[in-house]
Amino acid sequence: MNHELIAQLERLEQRDIESREKLLEEGRLHGTYEEEMQNVHVENAEALNNIISSHGWPGISKVGLEGCRAAWLIAQHAICTPELQRRFLYLLKEAAAAGEVPAKQVALLTDRIRFNEGKPQIYGTVLDWGEDGDLCCELENPESVDERREDIGLPPFRTSLEEHQREVKAEGGRPPEDFRAYKQAQSKWAKNVGWQ
Repeated sequence: MNHELIAQLERLEQRDIESREKLLEEGRLHGTYEEEMQNVHVENAEALNNIISSHGWPGISKVGLEGCRAAWLIAQHAICTPELQRRFLYLLKEAAAAGEVPAKQVALLTDRIRFNEGKPQIYGTVLDWGEDGDLCCELENPESVDERREDIGLPPFRTSLEEHQREVKAEGGRPPEDFRAYKQAQSKWAKNVGWQ
């Protein structure tokens, strides 16, 4: 185990968590993607990229399951850096094939990238507000989503959806008042950072 690398990944993960908690306490987590959070995500993505350049993907044999999870979280939140996030997915797939990361990490990152590209998701793990005011997502082959989820150790889609809806409500999240403006801002952001 590379304990120095584990500590480095844990520091990056902790910075992400603390920034999120601060924004949540200030009532600024939901509704917009705060610049402060974006900066953390960009800096963490670049730090993870440097780690990978020196050590390869931080898999279980190098950093244990918790270190591996921290690396995935940083990759999952690297949404401001499309090229890096796509690179992380490629390397994560290789690591999963070698048994170095849980398969569900690949699934979650795949859905995150597809969501940002404006494509239907495979596993239904990234939820967003719908025009009807509910959290939802567009699925590719929705009739078999629960089979795909079961294959990688995720609960049924409906169970996960209801749990996430409760979480967001408990955190104070609510649908956008102007759905059209919300979607336009989302699309503008995706184009500005290079997703679409």
